[in-house]
Amino acid sequence: MYDFDKIINRKGTNAYKLDLREKYFGSDDLIPLWVADMDFAAPPEVQKEIQKRAAHEIYGYTIRKDNFANSIIDWCSYKHEWEIQSDWIEYSPGVVPALAFSVLAFSEPGDGIIINTPVYPPFYSVVSDNGRNLIRNSLVKVDGKYTFDYDSFEIEAAKQRTKIFILCNPHNPVGRAWSKEELLRIHEICQKHEVLVLSDEIHSDLIWWGKKHIAFAALNDDAAANCITFMAPSKTFNIAGFNTSYVIASNPKLIAAYRKTQNRLQVHLGHVMSSIALESAYNLGRPWLKELIAYIESNINLVDSFLKEHLPEVGMDMPEATYLLWLNFKEWKLSQRELKSVIFDKAKVGLNDGTSFGPEGKGYMRLNVASPRAILEKALNQIAENRP
Repeated sequence: MYDFDKIINRKGTNAYKLDLREKYFGSDDLIPLWVADMDFAAPPEVQKEIQKRAAHEIYGYTIRKDNFANSIIDWCSYKHEWEIQSDWIEYSPGVVPALAFSVLAFSEPGDGIIINTPVYPPFYSVVSDNGRNLIRNSLVKVDGKYTFDYDSFEIEAAKQRTKIFILCNPHNPVGRAWSKEELLRIHEICQKHEVLVLSDEIHSDLIWWGKKHIAFAALNDDAAANCITFMAPSKTFNIAGFNTSYVIASNPKLIAAYRKTQNRLQVHLGHVMSSIALESAYNLGRPWLKELIAYIESNINLVDSFLKEHLPEVGMDMPEATYLLWLNFKEWKLSQRELKSVIFDKAKVGLNDGTSFGPEGKGYMRLNVASPRAILEKALNQIAENRP
């Protein structure tokens, strides 16, 4: 029903993914498979609602009505079997801004904040740029799969000035959809040492192979009382440009403190399309999402098969979530500068430099597979043709 093979020309739309290639790669003549948005058209049902509102001549100050919260409540129940209430929900202009607001609301300069590395680069900046002490807790591989280093995590959590843990759930870039057992162990440590959990769950709708997303706050009542959850329809429905996300906290003290900080910074109003984008996506986008999931799973399988046949020395963990693949090029025996030269300058493919996610990313690149299959195949062939 939906055409994910359609190649859409994004030139002239001020697309970050295209227009910043010269800045980050030194050339705009490469295939952009880096920034975490999709090269697919948003659901036509969402487009229709946006266009309907845009047809009205006035774009004044706009409020959010009950439909905004009700759409989120229904979505969390439908997609994640998580029952929430309207007074737990607050709008935010984006997940990263909301994380920054929470850092300001729940810690003081010099306090420690734990992140699991390698991880999405803004996790570093929301801590360091706000004068907090960044605590890097590296993920470890056990039986070939990334997981938490619980012992070192507890050592950091137990320190007197450690106040917050920012959880990436599912994890970007390693593609883990954390299990209930893993999350429970983290919860027990954080509860024991009074460390607040900020759970970034922006990729939670994009889970593969029939797995289920486990919301941290849905673990039990104690976890919910010690957690703020951050979600958005942006990654799911390719509508990130509308800057529409939200936070969820059942603990009234947490949601009140979050609101106070966001309101103090005067970024709580949103814009004319905020509610329309979210509501139409959650209420009308379900058939589109079902087909999208099948298409991206096929793209992931394509990359896996291609690497095994043409680039067997390049490693890839099959992701449980996200459309972002964490590729291991260490067998090429190149420095990071040399690796980037091969991928960017010779193969002409724009991937995310693994070291931007932390020192653990040396020898890695992140590949965004949310593109039409023909584009993905072209990029893979160009990498294979230019292997050192």
